[in-house]
Amino acid sequence: LPFILVISISISSEDAIKQFGYTILPKAIDFEAYRQIFKNPTQLVDAYIVTIIFTAATTALSVLLMSLMAYPLSRPNCKFRKVLTFYIFFTMLFNGGLVPSYIINAKYLHLNDNILIYILPALVSAWYIIIIRTFFQGLPEGLVESAKIDGASELRIYFKIIMPLSTPVLATIAFLVAISKWNDWNTALIYIKNPKLYSLQYMLQKILREAEFVEKIALEGLSSGFQDYEVPTESMRYAMAILAAGPMLFVFPFFQKYFTRGLTIGAIKG
Repeated sequence: LPFILVISISISSEDAIKQFGYTILPKAIDFEAYRQIFKNPTQLVDAYIVTIIFTAATTALSVLLMSLMAYPLSRPNCKFRKVLTFYIFFTMLFNGGLVPSYIINAKYLHLNDNILIYILPALVSAWYIIIIRTFFQGLPEGLVESAKIDGASELRIYFKIIMPLSTPVLATIAFLVAISKWNDWNTALIYIKNPKLYSLQYMLQKILREAEFVEKIALEGLSSGFQDYEVPTESMRYAMAILAAGPMLFVFPFFQKYFTRGLTIGAIKG
């Protein structure tokens, strides 16, 4: 019902929303909100392409890197696993903040106005590493020992045994990373000036801010050219929600069968 309501509002006329409020079935169908958003389809398509690229790249690379980090931490014969685990955990308690991050990313690494700014800083999450490590620790130790007796290396054990058995946790982490990157808008706000590198969420917010500005000018009568011009800002908000959430709704079913099991990682077993 909430999703149907969002669709209904997005295709409702602005006057109907003001008169009748939010309704499950639109009182007056109007696609003006979508026409306003797609006035410049090129910039929206560019934002979609950029967002899809950095979301897919970040998801694949982050799952690989974090699982590679979590595997030795889960092994009892790793000499420094306690020290490394504490080092990773410590970063969850303290961080440098926005200003040091900006100085490193923009001034030293020169990642501003570069699609890599969306990818590199988001590759590793301490919390996700701990979750993956916890899952790895729950796998039977005998599998690893028998593989070692047969002469398998650690990397071979990791790729041939551990990863196939860890599909639930890896799929869950991949989905959470993908959602986080798909909804990323503040990175573009801070680091990106090139309109062709705007993320989808930032582009949609930019369109909405411009529409609200035009509406404000029209209401206050600051410009005669906008006095009779009404911008459907309310229905635009919900139309943008549809455009932003739509692709993730198609992706979720592929992760759904692993998602429930993945969320129970670390729970108390009976």
